[in-house]
Amino acid sequence: MDKDGQIQVKYQKPPQEILELVDVSLAPMIRIDTKAENMILIYRDPYKSIQELSEKEFRLGGLRINPKTNISSRAVYYKNLSVQKTEDGKERKVTGLPGTPRLSNFTLSPDDLKMAFNHTTEKGVELWILNIKEAKAFKITSDSLNANLGSPYVWCKDSQSLLIKCIPEDKQALIEIENVVPLGPTISENIDGKKAQNRTYQDLLRNPNDEINFEHLVRSEIYRVNLKGEKELWKEAAMYKGVSFSPDGEYIMVAEIKRPFSYLVPYSRFPFTLSIYTQSGQKVKDILEVPLLEDLPKGFMAVRKGPRNISWRSDKPSTLYWAEALDEGDPSQEVLFRDEVFEQAVPFSEKKKSLLKTKDRFYGMDWGHDELAIAVDYWWNNRNTRAYLINPSESKIEPKVIYDRNYQDVYNDPGDFIKQKNEYGRYVLSIKDNTSLFMRGAGHSEKGKKPFIDLFNFSDFSKERIWQANTASRLEVIAAILDIHSGKIITRIEAPDEYPNYYFRNINQVEKDPIPLTHFKNPFQSMEGVHKEIIQYKRKDNLELSGTLYLPKNYNQKNQERLPLILWAYPKEFKDKSSAGQITKDPNEFIYPYYGSPIYWVTRGYAVLDDASFPIVGENEQEPNDTFIDQLVGNAEAAINAVYELGYIDKERVAVGGHSYGAFMTANLLSHSNLFAAGIARSGAYNRTLTPFGFQSEERNYWEAPSIYNTMSPFMHSEKMKTPLLLIHGEADNNSGTYPMQSERYFNALKGLGATVRLVMLPKESHGYAAKESILHILWEQDRWLEKYVKNKEKK
Repeated sequence: MDKDGQIQVKYQKPPQEILELVDVSLAPMIRIDTKAENMILIYRDPYKSIQELSEKEFRLGGLRINPKTNISSRAVYYKNLSVQKTEDGKERKVTGLPGTPRLSNFTLSPDDLKMAFNHTTEKGVELWILNIKEAKAFKITSDSLNANLGSPYVWCKDSQSLLIKCIPEDKQALIEIENVVPLGPTISENIDGKKAQNRTYQDLLRNPNDEINFEHLVRSEIYRVNLKGEKELWKEAAMYKGVSFSPDGEYIMVAEIKRPFSYLVPYSRFPFTLSIYTQSGQKVKDILEVPLLEDLPKGFMAVRKGPRNISWRSDKPSTLYWAEALDEGDPSQEVLFRDEVFEQAVPFSEKKKSLLKTKDRFYGMDWGHDELAIAVDYWWNNRNTRAYLINPSESKIEPKVIYDRNYQDVYNDPGDFIKQKNEYGRYVLSIKDNTSLFMRGAGHSEKGKKPFIDLFNFSDFSKERIWQANTASRLEVIAAILDIHSGKIITRIEAPDEYPNYYFRNINQVEKDPIPLTHFKNPFQSMEGVHKEIIQYKRKDNLELSGTLYLPKNYNQKNQERLPLILWAYPKEFKDKSSAGQITKDPNEFIYPYYGSPIYWVTRGYAVLDDASFPIVGENEQEPNDTFIDQLVGNAEAAINAVYELGYIDKERVAVGGHSYGAFMTANLLSHSNLFAAGIARSGAYNRTLTPFGFQSEERNYWEAPSIYNTMSPFMHSEKMKTPLLLIHGEADNNSGTYPMQSERYFNALKGLGATVRLVMLPKESHGYAAKESILHILWEQDRWLEKYVKNKEKK
């Protein structure tokens, strides 16, 4: 067979050991009502089919739309529903579902008695309702809903009706672009000298015909529909971006996309207006007009001028709050405060009121009551975050800083404030005796995760630990807070060979064992007995590193048979070494193989070091990428040496792999070291000059740091590639920066310079792979590559 050129291969399947781990049924997704009386179990198939991915698709303004059904062409569909009473654990199949369910967009009603969801037919999207008590579903609309911008409905306060977005009756036929004779060229210009340093977005509008199709596809009419399916027009056709009820249900905030559109940025940065309406559809006020946002100041912390992130206060009937930049949205400006937060009650009879000013960029707010709220800010450049205790009724009272910390420091993470539903059905802070708040945290430490619940006194900021997970040889995490005042929570418990299941626990009754709510069985039986441990080791500069090591079951660790090793990782940037060296993995997590994981190959006789630490650190004025290559190689060298010194592996038979930025890592490691026998790089970017205005966590543009971009680009070092490399990429990759050309051009360079390389382009696949045929094939490709160039590598 000619080894050059293109090879026509039909979809293949991996060996049986891997195949039986891929072709399994998934446990359902769980929804629990507020009182924890009922659980809704939502089932789906693990993969789409290539036939589904091959349906007609329009790529417009950052969206991927099925023009026939008017929902995302990449939507994940569920196939079945069950209802289970938490007290008896009996699962009841929901009756009344459509014949071939393609379900999505699940939302409980405000009264928790019903759940709305969509069903996609061959022609469009319907709205269905589940009566939870009766475990019965029924349809209330035809397949005329418009889900092209996300969920096409929102519950009204009464739980008896919904606002829905429908295809307008005057919708015009779409333009089939490939059949249109152009009337002239498409021209973009920048005459006034504005700087528009944008990321390399994909699926953008390209011409006037795209603009017409985009508008046709996102235009909707808004109707109010009751549970009998009776509907009345609420708002005439427009490009509605979002609809949001006030907590008391009396007012509705509507976001509407406007022209002009852009060929540089996705629809999220197109012009839009925000308006307030009454329940009857009468306009109260236009509250915001946002222009097209093509040019922002440089930096990850840049924001637009004017009000942003306008939301409803969850503790008030109908009060809006928002942030405004005090630095003109420009992070390079030196200012005392970055943002100011305001509020204003509808119907706007009073002036806006300042609530606080934040040192850094406003992130969000947890509301309690008139005199208590928690505001949070953050700053990416130094990885810092703060929480402020404020009195919303009296802005003259100085906010108190609860914490001021590095958000990458997981060992000292105090957790998040626990919230509960109020009389409006919105979540507000859980307050005890008007003196304390509850907090929940992940509980990371060197020994793993031990989630906790603390009582935080907001007068003196003291804390009391009222519960912490303490299950021996198992991992227990908090899944839901039911009623923190009475101690009722739901947790999820798992172990390496024990599939995750949900339990009811009362933290006030620690002497009692948790009560099981689900009994999901382990679908990966052949993985039972696989050895798993978290290993810790050091880089040459003494930076603490770790990884999750897997060894084949029945492997005799004392016999010291040297195995081939697969090293899988994803680099992450830090601004301090102490955070970079922290462990975020837990040895008791369930061993969960999935298509993006190398764990499958433990069944094929390989040792696997998964999720190996690959920190890239830049302290003080130094940026992480200033020494990217040296740190990358140092991380890999430390990992290989650690497993080798344990006596488990053959240093001559080590593979490295990764996805996206992990693929970028892989290509760089093969170019700048001799540590590996082969590599697998999936959906990566290899030429950083094609992402000139920043990538990953790099803020500097190419012209500010050309040596960084060139040094970090494997494409620029193609002549150094001496190691077999398997490149895999989705032909329809929509991730910023990792467009398919990255792999195609890199392959051409490597082939031109004589490297051993194979390029696999997956039809219809995006950045993550969805079709079962594609997933089985990539596992086949990876297995063949590993068997030939790693396990059975020819001895030198």
